[in-house]
Amino acid sequence: MAAERTLDVGSTAPIVRPAVKDDVPKVHAFIRPYVAVGRLLERTIEELDVLVSDGFVAEDAGRIVGFAALEIYSKKLAELRSLAVADGYRGHGLGRRLVECCIERAREKNVLEVMAITSSEEFFRACGFDFTLPGEKKALFLQTRDV
Repeated sequence: MAAERTLDVGSTAPIVRPAVKDDVPKVHAFIRPYVAVGRLLERTIEELDVLVSDGFVAEDAGRIVGFAALEIYSKKLAELRSLAVADGYRGHGLGRRLVECCIERAREKNVLEVMAITSSEEFFRACGFDFTLPGEKKALFLQTRDV
């Protein structure tokens, strides 16, 4: 299991830890502004209740300042979901640490591939993600309705 780790962000040191059920209301409130501006898709309390079992929070002085979760579809595929880092904490490696925790969880559970659907292509490429997998496999999408 991913261990607690700290990051040096100026005078504060957020802790990245596995999410727990008690985090769900705080995580829901934390991601609301990102949903409002279209950076994240809406997550209901019920969805987050399931996601937290493979999710991670970044916490500073008891306040959630980052979140990411791994949604495991099968032994072959998981998706990195709902990655968000608070404004004052961006650019210090906290997002990368949340991604690393999710990837580590995928490895622990023997998941072969992790995908991320994002508008932050450069960030995910810097974390090791790419558009193709070995053998030139690519993900293609078709949207069936407006969101």
